[in-house]
Amino acid sequence: MKYAQAATISVVMLGVGVAAQAQNIVVASTTSTEQSGLFSVLLPEFKKASGLDVKVVALGTGQAIDMGRRGDADVLFVHDKVAEEKVVAEGFAVKRLEVMYNDFVVVGPAADPVHVKGQDVVDALKKISAANGPFISRGDKSGTHAAELRFWKIADLADKQGSGYKSCGCGMGPALNMASSSNAYVLTDRGTWLNFKNRGELKVLVEGDKRLFNQYGVMLVNPAKHPHVKAVDGQKFIDWVTGSAGQAVIASYKIGGEQLFFPNAVK
Repeated sequence: MKYAQAATISVVMLGVGVAAQAQNIVVASTTSTEQSGLFSVLLPEFKKASGLDVKVVALGTGQAIDMGRRGDADVLFVHDKVAEEKVVAEGFAVKRLEVMYNDFVVVGPAADPVHVKGQDVVDALKKISAANGPFISRGDKSGTHAAELRFWKIADLADKQGSGYKSCGCGMGPALNMASSSNAYVLTDRGTWLNFKNRGELKVLVEGDKRLFNQYGVMLVNPAKHPHVKAVDGQKFIDWVTGSAGQAVIASYKIGGEQLFFPNAVK
């Protein structure tokens, strides 16, 4: 009798353990959503609504998408539309949904020795290259790095960035720290910049170019490829963040009165 009771208790406890384990999801995301502070306000509101915990793994977008390919995440929240559409086409992620946007900016020393200030990002890169100006590249296959490489290509300078070009292979925060300590130029998403405290002499120098538009997308990792993916709970997060409640939280997030992200999910 005691053995039967013990077995029953073991089965019940196992069930409780499985249920507890199911109450969280893994979101592989770009560093900008974390370093901007957005997740610190977004995720508590999601937990209130759903009871689910979210573990965020903040990486460059390319690395985050690779996590999805391996089945090491349940949801992808990233910002490289070309790469996102590719991973969906490959079958590793389910339908891509747009969730919010902001923009990229080029920041650099206030003295602007290369004279890049303006609204033309390509012209700015041409001036940096010609003057061998100091430029910090993330070099980490992130969405920001992909955008930077795209701009160099448009400028016809893909392999001619100048001797001042340095690739750090790091996240946005460390890249900004490097730029601040060396008075270098750097491309950054505006959200991370607004939340960045160690600015030194850096200021925004290039903004307003339509090519600097920065769209974020969200996708469920495909459970047909990886059956262990928590598809139901992952979809709850996607539905919430693209729904009215999540979109309202995104819109409300501000630093110094300035809105960091603009919700644009379409149902």
